[in-house]
Amino acid sequence: MSGLTHIDETGRANMVDVSAKPATAREAIAQGFVRMAPETLALALSGDARKGDVRATAEIAGVMAAKRTSELIPLCHPLMLSKVEVRVSEAEGGLAVTARVRTTGQTGVEMEALTAVSVACLTLYDMLKAAEKGMVIEAVRLISKSGGASGDWSAP
Repeated sequence: MSGLTHIDETGRANMVDVSAKPATAREAIAQGFVRMAPETLALALSGDARKGDVRATAEIAGVMAAKRTSELIPLCHPLMLSKVEVRVSEAEGGLAVTARVRTTGQTGVEMEALTAVSVACLTLYDMLKAAEKGMVIEAVRLISKSGGASGDWSAP
């Protein structure tokens, strides 16, 4: 056995059985970054991009993506999310995306937070690509998670 929870004793992919786990409060925070030229950043911050308010649209896209994570990632459990917050903010060299996801359930929300950030970053790229095709999506990662049997974790 590999120690991976999505691989069974025969090496086959398998959805983890969480039916015996107690429901607990869980939260995950993820971040990502879209690096872009100063002119593209100014356009994004102005709200005057041809496709509209890129930050607000990316935030909504991230929320929608978090809610559909189990349809995108094959072995994720469908979860009843109690809170999804996605924020796009100015940062040096581009736009930072942060997602915070909460639930009370039998499994964590790390994948929902990471999916929210990823789709928000892709949405920013889509909405700004007419201005700059060389933008770079980077540093998508889990920042922290809390709850569940494995307890709390924070990125170093």
